[in-house]
Amino acid sequence: MVAGGEDVPARLERLPDSGWHLRVRWLIGVVTFFEGFDQLAIAYTLPSLSAEWGLSTGQQALAITSGSVGMLLGALVSGVVADRIGRVNVVVLALSVTALSCVGLAISPGFVWFLVLRFVQGVGIGGEVPAAATYIGELAQSDRRGRFVLLYELVFPAGLTAVAIVAAWVVPVLGWRWVYGIGVLPALLVGPILRMVPESPRWLAASGRGERAVGVMERIERAVQRSTGRPLPPVVAITRAPSVRRRYLRRTVIVGLLWLLSYFANYGIASWLPTIYTDVFALPVSTALAYSVATSVAGLLGAIAVALLVDRIGRRACLAGGSALAAVTFGVLAASGAGSALELLALSAVGALFVFAVNLGLYLYAPELYPTPMRAAGASLGGVWNRIGVIAGPLVVGAFAANLGLPAAFAVLGAAMLAAATTAFFAEETRGRTLEEISP
Repeated sequence: MVAGGEDVPARLERLPDSGWHLRVRWLIGVVTFFEGFDQLAIAYTLPSLSAEWGLSTGQQALAITSGSVGMLLGALVSGVVADRIGRVNVVVLALSVTALSCVGLAISPGFVWFLVLRFVQGVGIGGEVPAAATYIGELAQSDRRGRFVLLYELVFPAGLTAVAIVAAWVVPVLGWRWVYGIGVLPALLVGPILRMVPESPRWLAASGRGERAVGVMERIERAVQRSTGRPLPPVVAITRAPSVRRRYLRRTVIVGLLWLLSYFANYGIASWLPTIYTDVFALPVSTALAYSVATSVAGLLGAIAVALLVDRIGRRACLAGGSALAAVTFGVLAASGAGSALELLALSAVGALFVFAVNLGLYLYAPELYPTPMRAAGASLGGVWNRIGVIAGPLVVGAFAANLGLPAAFAVLGAAMLAAATTAFFAEETRGRTLEEISP
């Protein structure tokens, strides 16, 4: 044993998958599931609350973007904070902020309060996601880190899908406020997380808390041994590559562009789909929400596909291939003009399948690109570009659709994903390498 915790990464690498890993992923995963649920709730409640409060198109856009601005701030701050006080502490703090804001949204008396609370909710969502992704990645073995992380990350698109399904039933029957009330439920997990989820030993060792890192590592090893009923494999030393600062600038530019472009496309279409169905095709709210569920389910299938493929074909192939196929799909949608609701449903579902795959892959890829002392900050910087895309997508798509028509809006989405495919071609491959080899 190395007293200062220098061998912690190698000790983590030797751990086999176990019930302990499953329990930790489940607890953090439920939190992330509800962050996805809360993030897209606005898309499925907007038609109803617009009717109740008589919102203009500009106010509808504000309702969407207020949360996105909060997410941007949360992502910007959380990474730096997670590198200072720990990943798990930030997850719990962000969870508490999100749950409390959901209480307020459920009882919001008017539009101004709703905007403020959506902003606060966004801070919590934006803060939790990069910290949690960083934490889960730091527990995984290099040869199956992609599947390990992305099977966890599937809970986020599952949350996006679940809110579509829940809203399709809850909004017509109980009203839009109940959708936000459901978002309070993960607050029940604060106690179990604090008791059962240890801080990342990789972060503890890298931040100078060597003695605590060793203690946490020993607890994890005992838990894994109890779970598997077998002795642990021997520790194999990890080779660390020399640090080159300029590599991080290049990585940051590439992953930032991928975040920006893919989330521009994702939220550019997802945020407006229910409203397009009701306003353009005159569908009732219940039908519009049901159609949106199909698109979300297709996106979830794309997320499952990338989780199963990413360790086989690599990160770059998944990101570039998914982006290119999404660009083709949106191009077809632009050329066809979306002449009917069913045509929009079919093609938007195919586009969502590929875009969700790219989005999910980035939650694995971004934290891999930075060394442990700044991993959460690096991942959250990508999250900032993600949130800029989340903000810009609905605004730009809404403006193009209103002034130039739906085909022009879909053409913009196709151009964004074509640019993402080109960018991904230059991305560095990280498959099968330890975090210390990738980012010393």
